[in-house]
Amino acid sequence: MIPELGHFALIIAFAVAIVQSIVPLVGTSKNQTALISLARPAALTQLLFVGLSYAALTHAFIVHDFSVLYVSQHSNLVQPLMYRISAVWGSHEGSLLLWTLILSLWTIAVAVYSKNLPEILMARVLAVMGMISTGFIAFMLFTSNPFERIFPTPLDGNELNPLLQDPGLVLHPPLLYMGYVGFSVAFAFAVAALLGGKLDATWARWSRPWTTVAWSFLTIGIALGSWWAYNELGWGGWWFWDPVENASFMPWLVGTALIHSLASTEKRGVFKSWTVLLAILAFSMSLLGTFIVRSGVLVSVHAFATDPARGVFILGFLVVVVGGSLALYAWRSATVISFGRFQWFSRETALLLNNIIFLTATTAVFVGTMYPLVVDAFGVGKISVGRPYFDTMFSLVGIPLLLLLGIGPSIRWKGDDWSRVVRTYTLFFIVSLVAGLLIPFMVEEKLNLSTGLGLAAALWVALTTLKDLFSRISRKLKLSMSYLGMVLAHFGVAVFVAGVTVTTTYSEEKDLRMVPGSSYNISGYEFRFQGTRKVQGPNYIADEAVIEVWSDGELSGELLPQKRVYSGKSNPMTDASIDKTFTRDLYAALGEELDGGAWSMRVYYKPLIRWIWLGCILMTIGGALAVSDRRYRQTVKNKVLEKNTAAASA
Repeated sequence: MIPELGHFALIIAFAVAIVQSIVPLVGTSKNQTALISLARPAALTQLLFVGLSYAALTHAFIVHDFSVLYVSQHSNLVQPLMYRISAVWGSHEGSLLLWTLILSLWTIAVAVYSKNLPEILMARVLAVMGMISTGFIAFMLFTSNPFERIFPTPLDGNELNPLLQDPGLVLHPPLLYMGYVGFSVAFAFAVAALLGGKLDATWARWSRPWTTVAWSFLTIGIALGSWWAYNELGWGGWWFWDPVENASFMPWLVGTALIHSLASTEKRGVFKSWTVLLAILAFSMSLLGTFIVRSGVLVSVHAFATDPARGVFILGFLVVVVGGSLALYAWRSATVISFGRFQWFSRETALLLNNIIFLTATTAVFVGTMYPLVVDAFGVGKISVGRPYFDTMFSLVGIPLLLLLGIGPSIRWKGDDWSRVVRTYTLFFIVSLVAGLLIPFMVEEKLNLSTGLGLAAALWVALTTLKDLFSRISRKLKLSMSYLGMVLAHFGVAVFVAGVTVTTTYSEEKDLRMVPGSSYNISGYEFRFQGTRKVQGPNYIADEAVIEVWSDGELSGELLPQKRVYSGKSNPMTDASIDKTFTRDLYAALGEELDGGAWSMRVYYKPLIRWIWLGCILMTIGGALAVSDRRYRQTVKNKVLEKNTAAASA
């Protein structure tokens, strides 16, 4: 009965979402307060029924209700409780329900924490978010019902994909979806402002903290996915330019541009067109990612669906959302004209260049991701766009972006003296360039230009960011939380770039054939293979290798990589073992058993790879600090609210 209750709750949530989408908009058009006031109760009601549906599916997994097809496909009797719970979002139907639940949570958060907004604008925002909910709940009800029954009921299930039975995958999808879905708030604010015909600095201030929160979640979600791939897949890399990885990266790039564009619109009233289009594009890229993952157009460890009908539904929804919002933008184009004036050398110009660079990077990823899919869809053939293309494109846009990032925060609004900035930062530029080029020369005793430029860029961002901070402290200027958040995020970028540069250049790997007692030296560390042993896990049996790591004649660690066979699965899965420090990782992955008691083995030396995820953590914390700025919690004066309400209803 509980699965039926979950399905029925989803149907009710669908009906409520339709009401939330239509009734408040009718109220705003007719200026009827009773209809406008229904927006918040409808959002809360929808959350309650979506939450009930999600709880029913979770209950089915916990109690092993294999009469539910989705449960029988992704769980079995010996699967640990943690992975039974995470299996709820482990495949297409359940992850879509999680998406809808998170969208409902975002909607109610906006309703609760935006009480200072004009009621008409708030009703429009919640109505737009209700439209998005309507689309996703319809997607579930008509193509992806998570409560579909199976008869006769099997005695046991198939089990969750072993690759997904990892602590990183317990947190990665919810955090990623919080970012994906969070951009719907910026989208809803943009569409609501267009409907009202009023886009000003106040609108940007309302939208900016929600966008920053979504960006922070997406940042840590992507980082966690990278960490999972590094730990779980056994190939020792942190980013593969997989189409599904790119699907999450594109909205992050656009979202980063949107955050900076919102700052310009809020402080100076400029770039309204940019800000609105970026808000539309950020959420559109999130929907595009949904299409890539769920349409069946590709095969990936990250992809869910193989049913083309689902892809057609999502593609149609994407066309409606993007096409409708762009048509609305064209209709209201006269309201998004910016009247702010600024000189060619100003912070506004720097932020405009920032937007152009981020959109160029997004375009490069979009072309590299979609072009092979389009070629394949038209039957022209199969091609692949790999790492060389992406690395080259990001090298071209990365250097000017990092150069701009270093000086941008110190350039004054409206206009500045370029010679002042040059005088201030010339020494920092020279020190960064010389030190960056010298470091690889000291390591390799030869000039490595690409590595030197990468390290120079990281030093440049770090030094200029700290210089600007200490300059403000010395002048006893007030340091707002938004400024400190920016400083920490920019410093995180420097740490990230340093980690990427060093681990890309100086990582070492070796495929080995090892027998018990054999050893291999890599980067000053000796890997001694002691043999293998059988290990019984909660739902798997593993061959576990014992590898001692020696350095300078002393035992410094032990690696225990495994080859696991999960219950109900015939293919063995690799579980890597990593000896971690702040400055390097030693990584071992166990391969296949060979003749004569030998095993294939892959070992890695990964310097500064932890800095990649440390940089992402710093960026995320920076976003959280920025959102905590007190100006986002200040009560808007009544006369301003009344003025905005009157303008919005005009």
